[in-house]
Amino acid sequence: MQVQQTKGYRVINQWLQARGFAAFAFQEESWQEIINGKSGLVNAPTGCGKTYSVFLGALIQFINEHPEQYLRKKNNGLQLLWITPLRALAKDIGRAMEEVITELGLPWKIGIRNGDTDTAERLKQKKNMPEVLIITPESLHLLLAQKKYPEIFHRLRIIAVDEWHELLGSKRGVQVELAVSRIVHCQAPGYPQACVWGISATIGNLPEAKDVLLAPLQQEGVIIRAAINKQIVVESILPDEIEKYPWAGHLGIKLAEKLVPIIDQNRTTLIFINTRGMSETWYQTLLNVAPQLAGAIALHHGSIEQELRLWVEEALHTEKLKAVVCTSSLDLGVDFRPVDTVVQVGSPKGIARFLQRAGRSGHRPGEISKIYFLPTHSLELLEVAALKTAIDEMAIESREPMLLCFDVLLQYLCTLAIGEGFEQAALFREIKNTHCFSDITETEWQEILLHLTIGGKALQQYDEYKKVEVEDGLYLIKNRRIAFRHRMHIGTIVSDAMLKVKMMNGGYVGVIEEWFISRLEPGDVFTLAGRNLELVMIKDMQVMVRKSNSRKTIVPSWMGGRMSLTANLGRILRETFNKALVAEDSIELQSLHGLFDLQQQLSHIPRHNELLIEQLEDKNGFHLLVYPFEGRQVHEALSAILAYRIGQIMPITFSISMNDYGFELLSDQPVPVDDSNVRELFSTDHLLTDIQKSVNNTEMAKRKFRDIAVIGGLIFQGMPGEKKKARHLQSSASLLFKVFDEYDPNNILLKQAYQEVLLQQMDEVRLRLAMQRIGQSKIVLTFPEKLTPLSFPIIVDGLNRNHYSSEKLEDRVRKMQQQLEK
Repeated sequence: MQVQQTKGYRVINQWLQARGFAAFAFQEESWQEIINGKSGLVNAPTGCGKTYSVFLGALIQFINEHPEQYLRKKNNGLQLLWITPLRALAKDIGRAMEEVITELGLPWKIGIRNGDTDTAERLKQKKNMPEVLIITPESLHLLLAQKKYPEIFHRLRIIAVDEWHELLGSKRGVQVELAVSRIVHCQAPGYPQACVWGISATIGNLPEAKDVLLAPLQQEGVIIRAAINKQIVVESILPDEIEKYPWAGHLGIKLAEKLVPIIDQNRTTLIFINTRGMSETWYQTLLNVAPQLAGAIALHHGSIEQELRLWVEEALHTEKLKAVVCTSSLDLGVDFRPVDTVVQVGSPKGIARFLQRAGRSGHRPGEISKIYFLPTHSLELLEVAALKTAIDEMAIESREPMLLCFDVLLQYLCTLAIGEGFEQAALFREIKNTHCFSDITETEWQEILLHLTIGGKALQQYDEYKKVEVEDGLYLIKNRRIAFRHRMHIGTIVSDAMLKVKMMNGGYVGVIEEWFISRLEPGDVFTLAGRNLELVMIKDMQVMVRKSNSRKTIVPSWMGGRMSLTANLGRILRETFNKALVAEDSIELQSLHGLFDLQQQLSHIPRHNELLIEQLEDKNGFHLLVYPFEGRQVHEALSAILAYRIGQIMPITFSISMNDYGFELLSDQPVPVDDSNVRELFSTDHLLTDIQKSVNNTEMAKRKFRDIAVIGGLIFQGMPGEKKKARHLQSSASLLFKVFDEYDPNNILLKQAYQEVLLQQMDEVRLRLAMQRIGQSKIVLTFPEKLTPLSFPIIVDGLNRNHYSSEKLEDRVRKMQQQLEK
């Protein structure tokens, strides 16, 4: 599309030329659509100028509307609202925007508003809103809780939602949908409706992503794709010797020395680790193998004190650091220009995540993105071969949008009731225009309102649940205490209670989950932010520590550290097995030939249209091993269903282990699975009933309900600094769950808890698809005489969790490997 040669376009084009740049075709196309007043979604690879495609469009629009005055026109009110999922991104985006408006001489102001923004800055914004406000979804909802909030958005021209692919499919994405649906109705008379633009890097279901975001506008909108082929180079770091009996996690640390030359050869390197606990271990290990890196290497994850994180981000930007060991906390970013290369330690579990991380190097148009893959066990080399295929095919995962999140709706209605209040019929029409609530019924809406005004059917005896009053048809929260409490807890991220970690001599180190610290005794040493810390005491919800020189230390673990293989990567992984024994160019597959030969010799290598089941007996009992390659989450549900169905054939007890490749059912008696019944065991008939019977559905729903009750405002988490303990929250939630179960069994929040267990925890849709695929596959039953390379990591995982021994796990595994290789 040829962009109109308007005054705004000429000004921006001259500025780009002066810097030696030229606009990409997709950027010019975005600018023209913004000039035309359209809404849409911009999709481009990481590091190709997506930010400029919308931000510069907003400047062009402003200059076009004020061609003679644009350099003098001040205090224009909010023109561009920039919603970003990460606080860390805000500073980065702000810096890039400030640079542009300073060089253009525009009298615009850029403001940032998130949990780190101080009171003075908030008051300044309240008196005089900047032209650009960079904000998180939570802080945006806090704005909607202010009196006269519509005035903030009177002259707003563009709502930009950055990294929309990160928000879609989460309750934070639902927050954005609701906020957009409200803001687009706040325009002053005579002003055009604000446009909405999503900015997304890597996503499989782009049309749906656009429709979800633009649903409140009732507009079709446009998708603008960048026709830029971003070159990505993937290089595997191969171990000197490939173990034929691999097991999870042990290999990576041994390869740490191979990272030192990579760090030395590049100006800056990001080393991505999948979990916070392992990032601590890797940081210490790199310092041990390369002491010369002290002061030139840093650690960055979400539990480190904010001041230290900001220092790391700044030092990375100014090239003071050679390397940063990080988690997903640095997945996203705007302008970390100096990052030369990226290292991914262990499987990223998904194609989109791998591409996102790869794109952090060469984070500028035209540059090559280079990513090294360091396996944590030898079978992960198979995954990197699959990832290379996936990148060639661009088989990027979709993000499924969430539906009917009544807990988020309850929170949102309270937010509006604190601010200007709402008229229920008008607001019902408004929220029905969002994608999430398009199917909400009048009955469900009335039940939500009943929850707000009298606590619903079950809680009407308790005054604390009567939050909202109705005055002349307007729903309002007038109680200042309720309003204050609500503002404290706006948001949808519910984590286990976090405690601040503070040095005895002052200064904060970071935060740690309560469940971890409650298992330690005073005098125990743990690692956080790369430091060894001795626990002194827990006082006033703070963990008091002192520096320790002890070499023996406990690495913290955080809940939810284990990710599961995505469906797309699982599919390509199954197809990669077809090439396992074929001599071909892939260095990863060549290096695994010895392992594959042994697997074929002892059992079978499953092709993409086969399901391999191994049965073997040893001193631990009778093992049934199944390899669907569907990811840990699906295997968790599938193993429980299989165990239940086998239990219907005969009384039998199992212990269950799993990884992303398969699962094990271990029993003390032979497992009755053979050619005569194996297909029946994987049938999708009565699947829903069997899911409910095979797992403790009610207990899982109770855990889900805790989060729903917190988001929906039924449970108060406590004031900052004195938050309720996780077990107290759980007992409050369990009590409410029991009350609803007995007195209001059709309660919408109760139904939501069961629904979330089914769709999220059990991943029922993917489970059903997996079982349908297995139903059409050839099932190969083998009876190996000893453990196979595929079975070994699963059995070791079970050994780790199900057996008590005074022997170290590593020593036991080493002994098992030696016996098997004899």
